[in-house]
Amino acid sequence: MEYKLADRVGRMNPSMTLAIDAKAKEMRQSGIDVVGFGAGEPDFDTPAHIKQAASQALAQGFTKYTPVAGIPELRRAITGKFERDNGVSYAPEQIVVSCGGKHTCFNAMQVLCQQGDEVIIPAPYWVSYTEMVKLANAKPIIVPMDESTGFKMTPRQLRQAITAATKIVILNSPSNPTGAVYSPKELQDLADICLEHGVYILSDEIYEHLIYGRARHRSPASFGSEYQAITIIANGFAKAWSMTGWRLGFCAAPLPIAKAMTTLQSHSTSNPCSFAQKGGVAALDGPQDHMQEWCAAFQKRRDYALERLQAMPGVMCCKPEGAFYLFPNISGTGLDSVQFCELLLEEQKVAVVPGVAFGADANIRISYATDMATIEKGLDRMEAFCRVHT
Repeated sequence: MEYKLADRVGRMNPSMTLAIDAKAKEMRQSGIDVVGFGAGEPDFDTPAHIKQAASQALAQGFTKYTPVAGIPELRRAITGKFERDNGVSYAPEQIVVSCGGKHTCFNAMQVLCQQGDEVIIPAPYWVSYTEMVKLANAKPIIVPMDESTGFKMTPRQLRQAITAATKIVILNSPSNPTGAVYSPKELQDLADICLEHGVYILSDEIYEHLIYGRARHRSPASFGSEYQAITIIANGFAKAWSMTGWRLGFCAAPLPIAKAMTTLQSHSTSNPCSFAQKGGVAALDGPQDHMQEWCAAFQKRRDYALERLQAMPGVMCCKPEGAFYLFPNISGTGLDSVQFCELLLEEQKVAVVPGVAFGADANIRISYATDMATIEKGLDRMEAFCRVHT
């Protein structure tokens, strides 16, 4: 029998990051010593007080449906977070809690985009942005960047990309996959152009707490009420609280958009996991001591890995200011990103993600969200690989 699938399926590409991670895990289960630098997942455990809050909720039978957009106490905790961390005031009704930060971005695309709309995506980009845009029947407009601008879109590039059809500009700072962080001035220059053209900003701030050195996170919504009126903030608990498997994200948006996202969610997933939401309250309202410790560990790993990469033949690498990724340029090896990654996995049993998945075929993504011993072993193998292939 021939199965006729919807056209939208043909417009999608599988997530290469998840595919690489799955392949590495499969090889490990077969007894192969694989070093995995693929997944964007902290190796730290979820803080104990968060797990305890969820466990207590389970024990008390908090296992039923909740309001679609999240329990009231979590939405209030999220408004408190925005006030405290970002200097932006929201009403609880402007908050939508969803099944992960990815779900939040998907919902935003679905309620804002339609046929004929364009969405500007700076490249390198997170792999799912383009697919979400296409699933919303809109057109991704890719703005390519490279090391010369620190992987950050310039105002000139944005002005050249905007058309009458532009609906959304996606900004992700700190960035996945590059770790780039826009300065407040750089961010406001871009936000000014969006405001001038009446274009929405989807600000993906999932890595906001993972910042190093003098870099500082700033949300476009914090520049004033007129900026807040065009900004949808996507965030979640996965990275800063190591809650990837909890599938708990949230957004803050102008009220009409938040209501539309809630309605959409009511017909797709309904509410996010009930007891996970109790953990989310504990994450936001409880102690935040772990973040300083984690950031110090991530920065130590970054500095070590960066020094190693910059010394490898055929490789150059910018210094990231946030997240937990390095995005080295491997064009000096004469290989494209897929060739490099396939051969590296085959010959040295190291799994990294091809940059082509992020719109940058001269690069690869390395996640340093793993222990130092694994990083050292993986980079030893990668250095040996580069010496052979350069």
